[in-house]
Amino acid sequence: MIEQAFTRVDSIISDIDPRIRIVYAVIFSVIVAITDKVVVAGLALAFSMIFSILVRLKIKLILRRLLIVNFFIIVLWFILPFSRPGNIIFSLGNLNITYEGVVHTLLITIKCNAIVLTWIAMISSCGIFELVHAFSHLHIPDKLIYLFFLLYRYVYVLSSEYGILRNALKVRGFRPRTSLLTYRTYGYVIGTLLLRSYDLSEQVHKAMICRGFKGKYWLLDHFKIDKMDFLLGTFMLLSIISLGILQWAKIIH
Repeated sequence: MIEQAFTRVDSIISDIDPRIRIVYAVIFSVIVAITDKVVVAGLALAFSMIFSILVRLKIKLILRRLLIVNFFIIVLWFILPFSRPGNIIFSLGNLNITYEGVVHTLLITIKCNAIVLTWIAMISSCGIFELVHAFSHLHIPDKLIYLFFLLYRYVYVLSSEYGILRNALKVRGFRPRTSLLTYRTYGYVIGTLLLRSYDLSEQVHKAMICRGFKGKYWLLDHFKIDKMDFLLGTFMLLSIISLGILQWAKIIH
């Protein structure tokens, strides 16, 4: 979800202190994930849509991400309304669609979309260096931060290497088919990819040692909370409080 297409957009949200965005996204996701009330989930979806508008991302980019999530949710709509016991609202032969099943599936749909939209708006608009920097200030263990950073970096390295190997196969006239030759070729590709990635990791490790790396990334800049951070942070806090009140204060059922 952390792509350059998301981080190139200037917006009110992208100017907020990354620490505030991370904390908000985590707390928001926990509340939404445990709620069992459609009203709370609907309000959470409204908040996530507001932040998605404020982050000024292209609708196509957001819909593309939501399409992947909702592809799996669509499968639930063919299972849960028929399998969850409750009051029958419609019968289709021996299959009964229950009110409880429809509500439960709707709740899952709203919750998933709300969480994904929030993470897109809050986290995907962060650059990788901002994100790692914020993790460090939030006192996340250094080893986890380094693993996350290296994982992020080498996903693109492996993707680039795979692209080179794929182009080499195309130049040589390779066309994938359901055959032993195709399986063997893909096995060679995977093996070559692992060897190249290992060689690259050794080169990077040696380069880091030559530059004096001793197991710690030093922070040269530090975040400062300004007025805009305070204002939007207050709005985020109020949104979380409102969700918490609706969830646990027994105002609605």
